[in-house]
Amino acid sequence: MLYGIVAAATALLLSALLTAVLRAPALRLGILDRRRRRPVPLSGGAAVALVTGLVAVAGDRAGAAPLGTGVVRLLTAAACVGVLGLAVDVWRLRWWVPLAGTAVAAALVVPYGETGAVAGVLAAGWIVAVTAAFRGMDHADGLAGAVGTVTAFGVAACAAAELMDGIAVPLSVLAAALAGFLLHNWHPARAALGAGGSLFTGFVIASAAVFVRAGQGTGAGAGVLFALTAVVCADAVLVVLARRLARWPLTRGRPDHLGHRLRRLGLAPRAVAVLPGAAALGGVLVGVAVHTGRMSGGAVWWVAAAAAVLVLALVRLPVTPVFRARQRSSSVSPQVTEQLRVRNG
Repeated sequence: MLYGIVAAATALLLSALLTAVLRAPALRLGILDRRRRRPVPLSGGAAVALVTGLVAVAGDRAGAAPLGTGVVRLLTAAACVGVLGLAVDVWRLRWWVPLAGTAVAAALVVPYGETGAVAGVLAAGWIVAVTAAFRGMDHADGLAGAVGTVTAFGVAACAAAELMDGIAVPLSVLAAALAGFLLHNWHPARAALGAGGSLFTGFVIASAAVFVRAGQGTGAGAGVLFALTAVVCADAVLVVLARRLARWPLTRGRPDHLGHRLRRLGLAPRAVAVLPGAAALGGVLVGVAVHTGRMSGGAVWWVAAAAAVLVLALVRLPVTPVFRARQRSSSVSPQVTEQLRVRNG
C-alpha cells in the first residue's frame, strides 16, 4: 500500500517534468497535433508511457511490486502499440496499420487459460475497440487525460480488491502519470498525448481490465468492463452511429466526437473535460461496486441507460467537417473564420 502511494507520487512528478522536457524536441522535430492551428507538441504520450514503464519495472526489480509474466507481457505489448502510435504521429500511417498492430498485441496478452478460447477472442476484440476508442477521446484539451486517469484508478481498485498487486500498481502509476500530464494538457493545452500516448493508455487499461475480470463469468464480466469504460464506449458508439446515419465513411475523420458536440452546445473548453470525467467517475464507481459485490449486476443497466440517453441526445447535432470550414475560411472575413473555428471545437 505504502509503495503504491510512493510509486504514484513519483510517477505524477516525473510525468509532469518529462512532458515539459520533451516539448522542445517535439516542437523541433515537428511532432505536433495537426488538428490544431497553434503548435501543440505530442510530448505527453512519450512521457506517460516512459514513466509508467520505468516506475513499474523499478518496482519489479526492487521486489516491492513484482509484475509477473503476464503483466510484463502486457506492458511490453503496450509499449509496442505506443511505438506504433508514435509512428502514426510522425508519418501519418493508414488507419488500418495501428488497428492491425493493436489486434496482434491484444491477441498475445489475453489470458486464454482463464477466459477460454471463445471468450478470449471476444476479449481481444474488446481490447482493440477500447484502445481505438480511447485514441478518439484525444480531441479536446484535458478530455483523454481526465477520463484516462479516472478509468485507470478504477481498474486499479478492482485489481487491488482481487489482491492482484502486479496489475494494481502499474495501473495506479499510469493514472498518476496521466494526472501529471494533465498539468500541461489542461486548457489551453501546452502538450497532447497523440496516437502514441492514447493507444498506449487505452491498451493498458483495457488489457488490465480483462486480466482482472478473467474467469469470473462472461456476462457479468462484460457488464463490469462496460461500466469501467462507459464514457469511452459512449463516444465510440456516438461516432459510429452518427457516421452511419450521415452515410459518412467510418474511417474518415470529422469533428463529431463527444467533446466536439459538447462544445457546440456552448460548453466552455474546460467543462468539456470536467463533465465527461465526472461521468466516467460515476461509471467507474458502479463498476468497482459491482466487481466487489457491493452492488448487484443490475446497476450496470443504469450506466448503460445513461450512456444511451447521452448518445441519442447528441447524435443529431449538426456537424461541419473540418476541411470544409478550412476551405471557406480562406475566402471569408476574420470574424467568420473565428466563428468557424469555434464551431469545429
